[in-house]
Amino acid sequence: MEEVVREPVRVRPRRARAARLAVVVAVVFAAGTAMRLGGLEAGVLLVPLVSFTPYFGVAALVALACAFWARSRAAVAILLAVCVCLAWLVLPRAVAGEPPAEGRPLRLLTANLNGGRGDAQVVVDLVRKLDVDVFSVQELTWSARDRLAAAGLEELLPYEITQPMPRGPEGSGVYARYPLRERSGLFRPVGHHMPVAQVSLPGGSAVEVVVVHPVAPVPSTVDEWEAGIATLPPAPSDGPPRILAGDFNATLDHVVFRRLLGTGYTDAAAATGHGLTPTWPMRMLPPLVTIDHVLTDGRAGAVATQAYDIPGSDHRALFADLRVQ
Repeated sequence: MEEVVREPVRVRPRRARAARLAVVVAVVFAAGTAMRLGGLEAGVLLVPLVSFTPYFGVAALVALACAFWARSRAAVAILLAVCVCLAWLVLPRAVAGEPPAEGRPLRLLTANLNGGRGDAQVVVDLVRKLDVDVFSVQELTWSARDRLAAAGLEELLPYEITQPMPRGPEGSGVYARYPLRERSGLFRPVGHHMPVAQVSLPGGSAVEVVVVHPVAPVPSTVDEWEAGIATLPPAPSDGPPRILAGDFNATLDHVVFRRLLGTGYTDAAAATGHGLTPTWPMRMLPPLVTIDHVLTDGRAGAVATQAYDIPGSDHRALFADLRVQ
């Protein structure tokens, strides 16, 4: 008989290493959530990244499942708190609120034409199909204005206040079914052209529409982008009801945008349960983030919103069926 004696070999379990890694990942998620909760995004990296908060929430759920597998109580506890916080921040956008019970109908469409490249016929067909009363347009060029007219926009919306440009993103304008009067001095735009029009609704009432288009928060213009949103006019308590519509280049997760909402505005898409519907980009990738918005003050609200693709544009058009008191 031969007796074999083996010395015990100590092997570090894989799950122990996974548990330590899970804690590190959980701390990273906690830091990102704290940044979003505190509105601490700043600089060329964090400002764009905060746009992806809804996806950050999905990633946190995956990380939570991995923490359960790794049997790391600390990581599970941290990630549970993270997921609860992110759900509290994001999920209300997918839940429709109580629609306004009364008010004068106002059907509004906003679209960014991507330097005039958006298909004018598709835009006009949308205006006709949706029976639009007011059309807020960004990145309007002279050639795009001519194509819109040739496609029949002026027959549907005969009144306009437009500031087209030869090329690029600077041009913008507003078209309406009802008479328009341009307002000046309401605020000092920082960014592209942002005209303000007072729309005379039937019955003598009026509503104010601001075409919004600050610059994008690319590395060289983050400060200008923030100033462009911060200088937008706050929600008024008297005078004509005010609507802001356009490409804000900001999501509901940007602190400067939330401050604007805090003055008394409501995001129409979020109020109708479509606040997570992405509107940009439409090139090469599917749309990922929601940067096109319609905001109403306390005397107006949305009963329905819908996003539509515009061939040639990198943005989806946003339609809002509003009721204005």
